Amino acid sequence: MINYVDRGAIASNGVNGSIRICDDRGICTSGSGIQGEFDLTNFQDGLLSSAFMVGLLAASPIFASLAKSHNPFRLIGVGLSVWTLAAAGCGSAFSFWFIAICRMLVGVGEASFISLAAPFIDDNAPVSQKTAWLAMFYMCIPTGVALGYVYGGFVGGHFHWRYAFWGEALLMLPFAVFGFVVKPLQLKGFCSVESKKALTSVETVSAVTDDSDASKLDGRILVGGDGVIADELNKTSKSVGIHNILNQFSPFAKDVKVLLVDQVYVINVFGYIAYNFVIGAYSYWGPKAGYNIYHMKSADMMFGGITIVCGILGTISGGLILDRMSATISNAFILLSGATFLGAIFCFVAFCLRSLYGFIVLFAVGELLVFATQAPVNYVCLHCVKPSLRPLSMAISTVSIHIFGDVPSSPLVGVLQDHVNNWRETALVLTSIFFLAAGIWFIVWTSLMMKVKVKSLQSQQPIGSHCLMEMGMRVLVKSKFKSTCCKKNFARSQM
Repeated sequence: MINYVDRGAIASNGVNGSIRICDDRGICTSGSGIQGEFDLTNFQDGLLSSAFMVGLLAASPIFASLAKSHNPFRLIGVGLSVWTLAAAGCGSAFSFWFIAICRMLVGVGEASFISLAAPFIDDNAPVSQKTAWLAMFYMCIPTGVALGYVYGGFVGGHFHWRYAFWGEALLMLPFAVFGFVVKPLQLKGFCSVESKKALTSVETVSAVTDDSDASKLDGRILVGGDGVIADELNKTSKSVGIHNILNQFSPFAKDVKVLLVDQVYVINVFGYIAYNFVIGAYSYWGPKAGYNIYHMKSADMMFGGITIVCGILGTISGGLILDRMSATISNAFILLSGATFLGAIFCFVAFCLRSLYGFIVLFAVGELLVFATQAPVNYVCLHCVKPSLRPLSMAISTVSIHIFGDVPSSPLVGVLQDHVNNWRETALVLTSIFFLAAGIWFIVWTSLMMKVKVKSLQSQQPIGSHCLMEMGMRVLVKSKFKSTCCKKNFARSQM
């Protein structure tokens, strides 16, 4: 929640501010906030919203890999400590490049928990409420951004934009400390940290014994003896060290390859990228667009309020609906494509209206539908891979939707606005990308279900609708195991 409060605060008019403007007579109005103090263009301003991606991209795979051998909560403590220092640095920034570097380090903090939290929730949630629990977690994204609008608008308007970042750092500090003191957690699909330490100790003792035997040559022990032999031993040690590093990297590379050849996982992430492209630009440019299109007196409060209500209701509703439908990958794709398509229609029509009140009603309905996809899309990422790959699955998904989604969207929308100089046209072009996301999820679901039907016809056996749905999920995740009802139908067909 605090991480996304920061994301909303830097986009708020109170913190982000406005650029210095001069009229035809040469009379200039002073800028405000970050953009005014550092005299930033819209492109540079958009880069600040995307700078966190550098740290996220570099740190996410590292934290996901270290989770196999280190206590995940300790890793979270390290990451959140970096986040706290980076947020404080943003408040103390003296130039564009200094605050840009601090925004990069903020991404390190996000990377430490974004790949570990969802698997932890999935392991501990009741079977019938897994998606609802995930929805509660991902509800923090829209709610945090919305609270950030309100928080940044209030602090920036009544005090100074720097105080907003210092306040965030103080709020995050207890959670960073908590990561170091809480007891270790255990994720499914991994050996316990203690077991790994015991195994490492055994391997170390074995290696030392082998080295002791190998160190004897013609009755001499190679300790402080011949300088040539000592040099050869040092070279051998270096080669062994490099070999160990390569051995640690090899499993990571194999895991990444497994994910990249998984059809369901890759296409789900493609749809998520298109979806996040729009959401990212909405979150950053939304208040400024609303202020310019509809002349909202308090755009931060207005967009913040709509996003808080719709984010909470939409995200939780999406999780509850999927649980009620029976949480399967097939049903998740149905909900993803349907909710995104309907939400895109409402948002598109909202920006076409001239009336502020009409816009608020339609845009609120659109956001309600769009946010219903948060739990289903992450459910697919967690359940289309084996348990041991879930942290890496979430890490790659998060990195992908940022590096190809909301990271380029903010500066690109800034460039588009600089070119067309019309916020309504810019908003309509941006919103139309929602249709692309809905189309990706729908077309893939349709093609995969066609394969299920063809397979069921080839088997020439009566299969119930529930069993057919289970077959669909099995084809999607490429499972080798048959469900109970399918086994019974197969047994009947053999009698």
